[in-house]
Amino acid sequence: MDVLASGHEQLVFCSDPESGLRAIIAIHSTALGPALGGTRFYPYADEEAAVADALRLSAAMTYKNSLAGLDLGGGKAVIIGDPRTAKTEAVLRAYGRFVESLGGRYLTACDVGTYNADLDVVARETRFAHGRSEAYGGCGDSSVLTAYGVFQGMRAAAQHCWGSPSLAGRTVAVAGVGKVGSWLVGHLVDDGADVVVTDVDQGAVQRLQARHPQVRAVDDTAALVRTPHDVYAPCALGGALDAETVEALPGRIVCGGANNQLATPEMADRLRERGVLYAPDFLVNAGGVIQVEDERHGFSFDRAQAKASGIFGVALRVFALADAEGISPAVAADRLAEERIRTVGRLATIRLPR
Repeated sequence: MDVLASGHEQLVFCSDPESGLRAIIAIHSTALGPALGGTRFYPYADEEAAVADALRLSAAMTYKNSLAGLDLGGGKAVIIGDPRTAKTEAVLRAYGRFVESLGGRYLTACDVGTYNADLDVVARETRFAHGRSEAYGGCGDSSVLTAYGVFQGMRAAAQHCWGSPSLAGRTVAVAGVGKVGSWLVGHLVDDGADVVVTDVDQGAVQRLQARHPQVRAVDDTAALVRTPHDVYAPCALGGALDAETVEALPGRIVCGGANNQLATPEMADRLRERGVLYAPDFLVNAGGVIQVEDERHGFSFDRAQAKASGIFGVALRVFALADAEGISPAVAADRLAEERIRTVGRLATIRLPR
């Protein structure tokens, strides 16, 4: 792996033998401001896998933060270990000391394997921990506005495809009804959509149906993809849009909350060839980072929600550019993000690999 050729500004290896911390902080870009990105706590197979994930995720955050109109660059951290057994106060506080040592170049928040309460512990050692509990003046659960932003992106896709920003009377297939997926389902039900879901956790499905008994469920993702629907919403694992899934999708729109949905970049072109409108994940799921960023200013949910509402307009711009240039929305979103960095950022030029 040629790390120096990745286009990243900085890669920090964090080791604290006393606590057992082994972590990596990747700063992709600070062209627009300090690099904001979550901390992923995950049992990587080896150090190389952890580095690769940190590099990939931090680059994606540069694009996400730019397209969301935030004065923030892109970064990400990974802590190597099983959060169920390796996550301790000592580990989190040691990690916080490494974040503090960067002097504000990197702002950390929650990601897979970390939660608001964990960031409260990290914040005992650093000024640069965000996404904290509401009891400590933080923004709380960022999945609330993540789902809201996905819904706004889906409304924009409906406007582009059908001339109305509503999902009423449409069937939406939601893969994954954890935090983000369950909030999204609530918005869809309120909007009059017919919703069908699946999740590997049957308890999550049962909890969702207790709140929304009109929601249908199928056994697995393969069955969901085969179920007739208008919109497919991947809200679980990355890589959901592989060749088999893309060829089987019956609907007109793909718009969901999961990160890194495209198994390969070519899938965006194949969706376009099949007449399926893809709403880029890093565009529509930016509501969470908008919610976290607002914490820096003394958190106001209403203010953060108003900014997340802007995802609707940005998505329409992306779709229009894609049509005008004959490119996929994924490429169009990249171009808009890169244009903002070049014209607004503090650096005249910056390498932005994908």
